[in-house]
Amino acid sequence: MSRPAILIVTPAFADANNGNWQTAQRWARFLSEDYRVTLAKSWEAGDDQAQPDLLLALHARRSAASVRAWAEKRPGKPLLLVLTGTDLYQDIQSDAAAQASLRAASALVVLNELGLRALPEGLRAKAHVCLQSCAPRQALADKPRRWLRALMVGHLREVKSPQTYFDAAKLLAGRPDIRLDHIGAALEPALGAAALALMQRCPQYRWLGALPHQQTRKRIQAAHVLVHPSRLEGGAHAVIEALCSGTPVLASRVDGNVGLLGEDYLGLFDWNDAAGLADLLRQCRDDPAMLTALRKQADARAALFHPDQEKRRLRAIVAGLLSQTTSLQEGIAP
Repeated sequence: MSRPAILIVTPAFADANNGNWQTAQRWARFLSEDYRVTLAKSWEAGDDQAQPDLLLALHARRSAASVRAWAEKRPGKPLLLVLTGTDLYQDIQSDAAAQASLRAASALVVLNELGLRALPEGLRAKAHVCLQSCAPRQALADKPRRWLRALMVGHLREVKSPQTYFDAAKLLAGRPDIRLDHIGAALEPALGAAALALMQRCPQYRWLGALPHQQTRKRIQAAHVLVHPSRLEGGAHAVIEALCSGTPVLASRVDGNVGLLGEDYLGLFDWNDAAGLADLLRQCRDDPAMLTALRKQADARAALFHPDQEKRRLRAIVAGLLSQTTSLQEGIAP
C-alpha cells in the first residue's frame, strides 16, 4: 500500500537562510519515515506533481494562495497551517488573506507555549503547540573570563529590532570587557549602514554579516549570552539553539520569546529597552551569580526542545489529521 503523500509549502527556501526554511527541512526529515514528503514554495491545482494527501503550509499570509487553492480544489483533504512570527502576531490581526487561511485550515500549529492566546478564541480548539527543536551540543566550559561575549543572531530588519542592540552597544561604549557580535544579512540597507557606522564608533561591536548555519551554531555555543531583542517572534530558532548549547539568552519580553523561555525567566527586558538590555549585560559580566542563574534556567528549559519531542508531537498531529479524514471518507465517526 502506497504511503500517504505530504506537500510542505514554505515561502522560504535554502537561499533565505532563515528559521522557516530550517523548520520545513527538519519537518520533512521527521515525516519522511512514514510519508512521501515534497517541499515546494507553492501549490496550484494544476501542478504536475502527484496530488498530495495533506498540505502542510508555513505562514498564513505568504502561503495564502496555496491555502486558498487547496481549500477550493481539494475539499475534504487535510490542511495543516503553521503560524510563524509575523503572521501570528501581525498579519492575522488585519490581513484578510491571512485570516482566510486560518479559517480554511483543518488544524493550526503555533511554535511557542503562549501562541494560542494570539488566535481568535473560536479557532483555538483546532490549534496545537509544537515546540521546535535542534540537535543538542555540549556546553563549552572554557569560555574566556577576561570579557563577556554577547551575540545577536538575526538579519538586519526592523522586526528583529537590531536598533535596540545598537543602542545597548553605545551605552556600553566604556566597557571594553563586554563585546557584542552580530550575525545576519542587511535585509534593510539602512540598518546595514548603521551597523557599519557603529563598528567605527564602538570597537567592541562587530557585525559579522550572514554566516552559514553551522558556523553560526559554533558562535552561539562559544558566546556567553545570546541576545534576542525582536519586536515579535513565533518561536525563534536562534533562542532554541542557544538553550540547547548551554548558552543563556537575554530576550525581549514578547510572547514569542516568553513562550520559549518561561514567564519567570530572569533574562527578559522590555521590548525596545536598550538601557534594560545594557543593564542585564552589565549584570552578566559583573555578577557571576547572575550568569550562573541564567545557565540553570536555560538548562532546565533545554529538554523541551529535543528533536524527539518535536518529532513525536508533529507526527501525532499529522497522523490524527489523516486518520480523521480517512474515517470521514469511510463514513465512520472519528
